[in-house]
Amino acid sequence: MALALAKVRNAARKALKTCPKGLSLKAGIANRLNQRFRWENQVTEGSMGIRNERLRWQLVSGVLRKLHLERLTERYSHRAVMAGFSFVNGTISIALISFLALLTQEAFIFPSLGATAFILFHVPMAQAASPRNTLCGHLIGALMGFASLYLFGLYDAPSAMADGVNLARVGAAAVSLGATGFLMVWFRVPHPPAGATALIVSLGLMHQIEQLPVLMAGVLLLLIKAFVFNRLAGLAYPVWSGRSSRATPVSTPDPA
Repeated sequence: MALALAKVRNAARKALKTCPKGLSLKAGIANRLNQRFRWENQVTEGSMGIRNERLRWQLVSGVLRKLHLERLTERYSHRAVMAGFSFVNGTISIALISFLALLTQEAFIFPSLGATAFILFHVPMAQAASPRNTLCGHLIGALMGFASLYLFGLYDAPSAMADGVNLARVGAAAVSLGATGFLMVWFRVPHPPAGATALIVSLGLMHQIEQLPVLMAGVLLLLIKAFVFNRLAGLAYPVWSGRSSRATPVSTPDPA
């Protein structure tokens, strides 16, 4: 708190010195503070990007080292290794769950799971990638999708792909997505792919409540694989709730 007040005081002093003629003192201070805050936001975003990139590389190189394939990091460029790992990892992740769906003839695989897979392995230490956010987010999305179907009388109706879009379907899709966003923010479990889950259900692609356990089982299987891979690479991937990502301050000169 004291540090924040000191920054405000320093910005105010600089505003007094640099305030253009004809510009009120209040406007000068506000202008100076806005410049300061914009600069601090840029520094924070930059440091977070660097941290996420280092974590991604730690994941990739750690898995390759465990598989005795570390020579690939010497033979190919950083970008090629990262892109190749993303291709192989995404392919294996979805193929395993799809194969299970084939054997059981159950809907373990659904579109928004692809977005979840990318988040889990591209930004594994982000709050949105934690098991808590992932499971709770998809559960909220599915429940809001089913609730919207009942609300608009579409539970037994054909899907929007088969029957087209009508006003009831528009209302169901809009309410399901809005309610999902509201509840994820309210309970502090944001997971962007959950919005797609809400639409998948409200558009009638998965319209039976009996499919909910299977849907959540697919999410759980993907989380188990993410946990194994990330821990194998030496990342402290959480068992349940991850910590909010706070970037380490970067030593960057004040723009003033």
